[in-house]
Amino acid sequence: MKLSDVQKRLQAPFPAHMVAWKPGVFSKDRKRALMLAHIDARAVQDRLDAICPDAWSFEVEVIAGTRLPTVKGRLTVLGVTREDIGEAPEGDLGTLKAASSDALKRCAVHFGIGRYLYDLPKQWADWDDARRQPLQTPELPEWARPDHERSPGGAHLVQAMDQLKYEMPEDLDLQREVYKHLKAALGSLHPMPAAGKAA
Repeated sequence: MKLSDVQKRLQAPFPAHMVAWKPGVFSKDRKRALMLAHIDARAVQDRLDAICPDAWSFEVEVIAGTRLPTVKGRLTVLGVTREDIGEAPEGDLGTLKAASSDALKRCAVHFGIGRYLYDLPKQWADWDDARRQPLQTPELPEWARPDHERSPGGAHLVQAMDQLKYEMPEDLDLQREVYKHLKAALGSLHPMPAAGKAA
């Protein structure tokens, strides 16, 4: 297997629930924020494990003398290596672990993993500064969703299947959550007749 054989699978959009949003820029009154889409390092690892589980590796080298923890990451996939710098954010999360995660994500972009997120249209959202979150989570455009989410019920099915990936949850509330997603997915594929009408 060569890198060119799996390029399309590496570049495929992630399920919408795996894409997180963070503020990039605030309006002067901090009531609006430009939201930036991103994935976490585990999503990158899961993608690589799913496509070439025994044919990738990641190494980091600490860069000394920087204000924030900074590393140089080196990601090798099917014998091809890409390098990039990772920097920890300001504050409590400013650790070498955070810098390593940043480096992994940046290296992954060189292989096309999550690169499409840079092509998203700018999305401003009303911002709740007290809760440090948008009042409403931005929506991904249709083209930035995997094929199965473009069909009715696809997103619900994926959410339910992700929860069932390892085992049926013992927690009753989690079981209800899985049931809710499956019911919503099936309902959108086969809408129930309106109450009082014959099927």
